[in-house]
Amino acid sequence: MNVHIIRKKTTPEQIEEMLFALDSYIKLAVDIKREVIVGGGMLHADCKAVLLDDGSRQEDIWGAD
Repeated sequence: MNVHIIRKKTTPEQIEEMLFALDSYIKLAVDIKREVIVGGGMLHADCKAVLLDDGSRQEDIWGAD
């Protein structure tokens, strides 16, 4: 699974890897308090799990495409 934690500007390689799962768009989860984005995977839950493992709190996470 090509999921990336984004803390700075993404690279073209990261974007290409995150597009791998769904081809035309990227699933995202954003920690609005910590200002961290995770992108990639098949589901928002894939991204959310990475954020939770990284120290985010459930109530601070929002999903997007």
